[in-house]
Parts: sequence; structure tokens; C-alpha cells
Amino acid sequence: SPFNCSFQAMEREVIAAFGKGEPHEIMSSAFKLKVTREDIHTLKNLRWLNDEVINFYMNLLVERNKKEGYPAVHAFSTFFYPKLISGGYKAVRRWTRAVDLFKLDLILVPIHLRVHWALVVIDIRKKTIKYFDSMGQKGNKICETLFQYLQEESCEKRNLDLTFSEWTLHSMESHEIPQQLNGSDCGVFMCKYADYISRDKPITFTQNHMPYFRKKMVWEIIHQQLL
Repeated sequence: SPFNCSFQAMEREVIAAFGKGEPHEIMSSAFKLKVTREDIHTLKNLRWLNDEVINFYMNLLVERNKKEGYPAVHAFSTFFYPKLISGGYKAVRRWTRAVDLFKLDLILVPIHLRVHWALVVIDIRKKTIKYFDSMGQKGNKICETLFQYLQEESCEKRNLDLTFSEWTLHSMESHEIPQQLNGSDCGVFMCKYADYISRDKPITFTQNHMPYFRKKMVWEIIHQQLL
């Protein structure tokens, strides 16, 4: 069938991307970002994803969500949270020059915890800040830091105070969201949490989907479009 044929073609492309070649060869560039063969190789099974892959994928989500029928999404770079932590609000004030966070539905904040990736989702519609961690760790402090950021952003950009009591901050429990069963898939889990949430879909995948998701992400990054 044509589907099988195209699936095989896709499979061949992924194998080629994972193959030998110049590590610094650029496999995809968009959103002022470049992904090299070396970056793509972090998507091989059991490897840790790097910033380049994650930031590119987050941009693909934002791009897709510009289409009719999707929530309006902004994704911060993986470098946003460390900058906020080290320099406070003034260090990241200019990051939203071109975007009004309060006109959006969802804000995605990838969080890198030394050797682990997690995700914070700020839902402006529901006034929630939720922390998604595939190892079931708590991120209450991180949620509070991001509420504080939002508060300062609101005062700065809209001259408006947020009322803390109207907001819900919550670390997702391990029984509420799928959990990883190894030490290497946190980055893929984080990207897929973001994918499902930004489609307003229940998060239904499991650890078993990871090898497939990794290949799919290779194809999507190379073609700069989500399947």
C-alpha cells in the first residue's frame, strides 16, 4: 500500500540520519536554530536529548499550533529558566518583546535539572501552573518561581497584579502522567507531554512508545513539520 511505501521511505531517512557522516553537518535549520547530525544522534535509543533537539521540537509545536483549531502556544527556550534563576526577572524581561503571554492559551517551559528534563505548563485559560516530571519528582518551587515571573511580567506589561489565590500550582503525581522506566527517556517524555498538552489531548502514551517517538522526531525535525 502507498502508506507502507511512504513508511518505508521514512524509515530509510531515519536510518540515514542515524548513519555515519560529518557530525557538524546541518540536518535542519529553521527558527534561527540549527540541528546537526550529532544533535540528531541524541535521538538514538537510550541517548539523552540535548537543548538543540528540544528547542527545535518546541518550535515545531508552536508552529503547528498557529493553525486553526489549536490552542495558542508559546514555548520558552531551554535557556530561559536558568537565566531567570540566575538573573531574576530583569535578565529575561526582553525575552517576550514580541509576544503577549496573556493573550495566549498555553506557555511551555522546558526545565533542565542537571541530568533530567521536566516541563512546566502555564495554562492562562485555566489559571494553572503544572509541573510534569517523568520520574515523579516534585516541582513546587519551580512552579512558584514561574508564578513570580508571570506576576512581574503582568505588572511590567499590563500594569496588572495577578491574584495568587485565583491560580492553582500543582506538581503532577506519578499516577497522573506516564512515567519513564529507564534513565534516558526524560527528554522524549517531556517533548511528548508538550505535544499532547498543546493539542488539549489526554496524555495516553507509555514507555513502550519511546523508540517510535524518537524516530518520528528525527523525521519531523528534518522535514520541519509534525506528523
